[in-house]
Amino acid sequence: MGQCQTNVLRKTKGIFSNETQAALQTINCQDYAIHIGSIEQSLANFLQGRDYSSVAVVVDENTRRHCLPLILDVLDSKHLTIVEVPAGESFKNIETCTLIWKKLLMAGFDRNSLVVNLGGGVIGDMGGFCASSYMRGIDFLQIPTTLLAQVDASVGGKLGVDLEMVKNIVGVFNNPKAVLVDPKFLKTLNSREVLSGYAEIVKHALIADSVMWNKSILLGLDPHKIDSDQLRRSIQVKRNIVEQDPFEKGLRKILNFGHTVGHAVETVSWNTDNPLFHGEAIFVGMICETYLAYAKNLISKDLCDAVCRALKGIFYRKDSVSRTEEIFQIMLKDKKNRRQEIRAALINGIGSAKYDVILTREEVSESFQYYKKL
Repeated sequence: MGQCQTNVLRKTKGIFSNETQAALQTINCQDYAIHIGSIEQSLANFLQGRDYSSVAVVVDENTRRHCLPLILDVLDSKHLTIVEVPAGESFKNIETCTLIWKKLLMAGFDRNSLVVNLGGGVIGDMGGFCASSYMRGIDFLQIPTTLLAQVDASVGGKLGVDLEMVKNIVGVFNNPKAVLVDPKFLKTLNSREVLSGYAEIVKHALIADSVMWNKSILLGLDPHKIDSDQLRRSIQVKRNIVEQDPFEKGLRKILNFGHTVGHAVETVSWNTDNPLFHGEAIFVGMICETYLAYAKNLISKDLCDAVCRALKGIFYRKDSVSRTEEIFQIMLKDKKNRRQEIRAALINGIGSAKYDVILTREEVSESFQYYKKL
């Protein structure tokens, strides 16, 4: 693999050679930090003074090709293990975890080892879960390479895998040693992947940042031109919420806006010829749940229509909610539910949200009809 890695490294460096590396921006969390800027610099800073016996980098075939070469020069190749897993949500399961655990075991990893998760939300959730459970927990580092992971999945210590088509139903809360965010990884993404991550930026604006919504989202912020400052602002929204409620007992539940319907829509789409990306499903969920906020008298009809028109202008696919009964049955399995009641987070204004709102079958059906008529 050595020669192949060298060639890819030269090619990748060529892509980003004209980009000036700015100083690192740091967002301090309770027991770790998020560093935004040059991955080479932030990774070297993290490893300085830390004497890990072994390091594993968890990748899929895409991040192994496009992202791994950017960090190889910083890592000690003599104690390095590359763990490649299949790409995609359908492989975010216990079977893939077993593959990762076996790789660590066969490579002789001990409690003084480090797992580096290099990839999107699937890699971060699953790799972090594996590190947190191997030998009852070893250090791990998140290097998110998608916009979705950079502003959402890598922040807050929620780790886990899917089971029986229920997303993230098996998992733990555990923070990484650090999160290293570099905007240049976004240049490796296609348009759908960028749009998928943009959904979380839009969500953060709707639930907690009215200025971002009014001055950026409504003015047509180009998701393909997200810079470090915009990443920092969106990450700070999630950081601020998570620090107040690290184990999702209350306020943190507002981060699920768009996800009660969205997760179910995404899951049902897996069995179609045109499955949705996570963020695409969240756009669907945000439209439906904005209508549900109106149905619950949390917002006016005018505000509902204005928000939904803006969301529709970013992403809309009419057939997303056509399999209504299947979607509803998945919603009944949502881990936020209690006593078989569907509970959701809904906006009650721009930049404000309410959690644990009980939804009825009739209201959910109405939201699907509203979506189809947009």
